Amino acid sequence: MAVIMNDAYFLDKGYQISTDNNLIDRDAVYDYLASHSYWAKGLNKDVFNRSVDNSLCFGIYKDSNQLGFARVVTDKATFAYLCDVFVLPAHRGIGLSKWLVQFILAHPDLQGLRRWSLATADAHGLYKQFGFSEINNPERWMQIFTPYKVN
Repeated sequence: MAVIMNDAYFLDKGYQISTDNNLIDRDAVYDYLASHSYWAKGLNKDVFNRSVDNSLCFGIYKDSNQLGFARVVTDKATFAYLCDVFVLPAHRGIGLSKWLVQFILAHPDLQGLRRWSLATADAHGLYKQFGFSEINNPERWMQIFTPYKVN
């Protein structure tokens, strides 16, 4: 994979990415997903906690503050679904989302997978830089979709 973002650039500025779930500010991540994202409005807190506990999660931090988040649902052998990717609005525009996606795709547990998938309404340009494209043969894909109930 080609390097798009230089790790040292962010590390020298005090940013870090970690997969340690103990570092996740669950309240902040839950608030963003359930209240501010377009894809998870109405997310139940218990469902959120189960999703974090059962996924490979990535957090972006600076000075112990959670600035971004993503999670990967995977068997670590053949398939990965990248989801819940965000950088808080105050920290956008400096390349953190590119750095995060690059970090995720380089993770040792996610090498050699046959298929990655994701869904996005507005970040196609970001993901295309890393080799994502529209689904081939979309007529072969099926889903069961049950939206969250927004109160």
